[in-house]
Amino acid sequence: METRKRIAFVTLGCKLNYAETSTYERGLLKEGIEVVPWEEKADIYLVNTCTVTEHSDKKCRNIIRKLHRMSPEAAIFVTGCYAQLKRHEIEKIDGVAAVFGAEGKTQVVPSIARYIRDSLETAAGPVSADAGIMSSAPGDFLPAYSSGERTRSFLKVQDGCDYFCTYCTVPYARGRSRNIPIRDIVAQAREIAEKGIKEIVLTGVNTGDFGKTTGESFFGLIKALNEVDGIERYRISSIEPNLLTDGIIDWIASGTKFLPHFHIPLQSGSDTILKDMGRRYDTGFFARKIEHIRQALEREGGPKVFFGIDVITGFPGETDSLFSETFSFLKDTIRPAFIHIFPYSRRAGTPAAARKDQVQDSVKTERVRILEDLCGTLHSGFIEANRGVAEKVLFESTNRNGTMSGYTGNYIRIERPYDPDCIGRITDIII
Repeated sequence: METRKRIAFVTLGCKLNYAETSTYERGLLKEGIEVVPWEEKADIYLVNTCTVTEHSDKKCRNIIRKLHRMSPEAAIFVTGCYAQLKRHEIEKIDGVAAVFGAEGKTQVVPSIARYIRDSLETAAGPVSADAGIMSSAPGDFLPAYSSGERTRSFLKVQDGCDYFCTYCTVPYARGRSRNIPIRDIVAQAREIAEKGIKEIVLTGVNTGDFGKTTGESFFGLIKALNEVDGIERYRISSIEPNLLTDGIIDWIASGTKFLPHFHIPLQSGSDTILKDMGRRYDTGFFARKIEHIRQALEREGGPKVFFGIDVITGFPGETDSLFSETFSFLKDTIRPAFIHIFPYSRRAGTPAAARKDQVQDSVKTERVRILEDLCGTLHSGFIEANRGVAEKVLFESTNRNGTMSGYTGNYIRIERPYDPDCIGRITDIII
């Protein structure tokens, strides 16, 4: 009889999902289970899903079916955002043993461990009757951070969202905004530091909304994390412009471990569209925020701030004129280093999906192309503006044809000949 089960993990979607998958993996390794690549035949698969677009949903279904074809006898456990919104749809797919939604994540590891024990006892035991039951505890929170890299870890500090933008299903998939106390997140950061990791990326669904559960604040969190020994660099993965306060900006600029790299969702450069989306700012507010950051952090002859900006194009009612407003706002006012471009995806149950003025897919495709061209131009300009500037790079371990790479504080990718002595070290360079 088998004495050791093999599990494989498949993660779809955002870095928050990757952090959670790493946490599941660490928990199951303690159960003595063997982790294998998902391309290999396994006894158990855990699929962490995404539902940000219709394409994401389809990709999740396809990978579950593919895993079942590869290993028909395997038990497939499914969690993540798609699992929360379309649980009954997933349960109908052959091979699926249990589905865990937003408030069932803390049950994933104990349920799989219980399945392993049951199956070893019965040689083919089914999942325990309660294995797929979601937790009913309000505010259920799975602490998580990614592991496996020697240089960087994604640390989950917050989950859920209370914003309910008119195009988005994330509040339904992830639940309301919630968090664990600062002291617990600091303890996790210390665990990460003990592994020799030098950089932490703070991640969440609405990261800057940290504190709803505990009465604390995101500002208080980052101040506490800044004091953790062994961690030399922090990045904020994504933060709403209205939650990135002037106080936070000025504190970061005062000389902290937080880097001049900001990922800020804009979504549209048209005030008309922003209002229809239910966003909590207008373009004037956004422009002033970007300018404040540049004035606070940029110095003559020093590195420029990296801005990654999220934009949705083809939102219902986005005419050619309104799209031109977005294009001009990005090109002439914001001038980000990178644009993360998303064609609007109609999500059932959202107010935007019910609108009659949907934009044709062909128009969305063309607007994505236009913004991709603009992104290329802006990113090239950002690189040139930083050429010759002194910076620091944290080099990673991957050896690609005799070279290695790493990122500067302002997120410029630098390559050099492979040198194992540079792995995980912060090195002074001239861009």
